Amino acid sequence: MCGIVGYVGKRRVVPVLLEGLKKLEYRGYDSAGIVYLKDGELGTHRCEGKLSKLEALIEDFYGVQAYCGLGHTRWATHGAPTEQNAHPHRDCSGRLVVVHNGIIENYHSLREELKELGHQFTSETDTEVLAHLIEENLSDDLAKAVQKSLQRVEGSYALGVMSADFPGTLVAARNHSPLVLGTDERGSAYLASDIPALLPYTDQVIFLEDMELAILSEGERTLLSLDTGDAIHRETTTIEWNAAMAEKAGYKHFMLKEIFEQPQAITNTVSGRINLETGNIELPEINLDREEFDRIDRI
Repeated sequence: MCGIVGYVGKRRVVPVLLEGLKKLEYRGYDSAGIVYLKDGELGTHRCEGKLSKLEALIEDFYGVQAYCGLGHTRWATHGAPTEQNAHPHRDCSGRLVVVHNGIIENYHSLREELKELGHQFTSETDTEVLAHLIEENLSDDLAKAVQKSLQRVEGSYALGVMSADFPGTLVAARNHSPLVLGTDERGSAYLASDIPALLPYTDQVIFLEDMELAILSEGERTLLSLDTGDAIHRETTTIEWNAAMAEKAGYKHFMLKEIFEQPQAITNTVSGRINLETGNIELPEINLDREEFDRIDRI
């Protein structure tokens, strides 16, 4: 399962992103990456492999004066675990990026449609479709472009979006994949796949619910319905766990946590792979016909 972190505020963003990703290592991953906004340009660092490799790659960027960014650890679903397929993914302009956890079930048809419109893809992932779809719908409002784009999407997602043309702003959305928001006494805003990534900085959180979108900037947070665009008011929750308890999600020990997570883990595994209407298994990225499958002796 992928991990997502995001931050906008007064802290230098690179250490915040890296520390958050380390807190999410337990989720499993095979590649990692971060992006930040500096002097109107996006700085992106990605690699295949462990966070220690990314940490070495960005060693000279710890002190960069950037205060808004996103980080991601990827567990490969569509596309091999390579630097090319690692998040964040960009649009054609290179000025908009997306990190994503989940499965876009109709990514293939969306990808073909976007290619016909002139979009050029550089990865094998379903996530890159989101970046180009948002680019296609973007005019003067990033959140509206995200909302309009997600109305075309089938599947599960937790995502973070940022653009060099909308500095100091993160847009987040979720549907059937967890995402939690945080805020601290400085007015900084955080987002993450799970609570442990936030606890070094804040215990004040809001759990984003399905079909909801959040706009985050320093000192400001707005929640909207993805369906209607209506504003949503939700009070913050104070997390009373310490860091060790948070990693166990409040369970007494990790074994108990893993037992109760099994239904969701199975759902995440088969999501986008089974057509629930027909019962058929669908693997569109594997270009093998029935005869070729029949010749395979081992799987």
